[in-house]
Amino acid sequence: MLTKEAFQEKINGGVRILDGATGSNLRSVGMPKGCCTEQWVLEHPEPLVALQRAYAEAGAQIVYAPTFQAQPIALKAVGLDKQTESINEALVALSRSAAPGCLIAGDLTTLATFCDSWNPDCFDLLVENYRRQIRGLIDGGADLLVGETLLYQQEAEAILTAAELEGAGAAMYSFTMQSDGSLFSGPDAGPILAELEQAGAAAVGFNCVAADMMTPYLVSKLRRYVKGPLVCKPNAGMPTINAAGIAEYAMTPAEFADIQRQCRANGATMLGGCCGTTPAHIAALKKM
Repeated sequence: MLTKEAFQEKINGGVRILDGATGSNLRSVGMPKGCCTEQWVLEHPEPLVALQRAYAEAGAQIVYAPTFQAQPIALKAVGLDKQTESINEALVALSRSAAPGCLIAGDLTTLATFCDSWNPDCFDLLVENYRRQIRGLIDGGADLLVGETLLYQQEAEAILTAAELEGAGAAMYSFTMQSDGSLFSGPDAGPILAELEQAGAAAVGFNCVAADMMTPYLVSKLRRYVKGPLVCKPNAGMPTINAAGIAEYAMTPAEFADIQRQCRANGATMLGGCCGTTPAHIAALKKM
């Protein structure tokens, strides 16, 4: 795993392109709604490999391994909690095979569904779960960690603690947040991102925010606090729910790239996509 310094050396010198959505694309090719994504990917690796290969060909330089909820507390629902480390290791290796020229990020996410992250009594549980996942990500050869779609500051702090205990290197942190720059859990995101930078984060920012005309403003507001690389990984607009209960996103690749152009002008340096984005969105972003 890269050190923070080695990672930042690789991303210095302008914009770096992240990948786009994973889950919404896998659902479009047959992954059932509500299943355990990690289990489905291991049983059906071809769609994931094809998607990540397409992201690499579109210009993505950092690809997120499909380990979004590969924590013991989440895997327990499908009886796979005892295989946490091996599942994370296998999914990183799968992403490496799909995009060998890209940096592979081990993906960790919010555990608010399983634990009230604002509750101090929950912190040790968070650290325990993230430690086991991070151990598998390290053993699998991930180049860095990324905590994404986080809701609470405590989740980022738990990942930071777990990473230190497991001897991990570079880590990025991105929160889902509101257009005014506050977390959905309440506090203003700017000071929290600044604290994470001071604590050793290699990059900070947001993801899973609808790309619209407020997104560049959000970037501008966060840039007042963030000194280093700023992550901007929004959705392809606001979704609508179809008759099958599946979210659909109407924003075209060109529209998405134009909003990201404005985000870049306002200070974002790590650009990619979240829900609803495809390799075509990333290709348009790369071209822009």
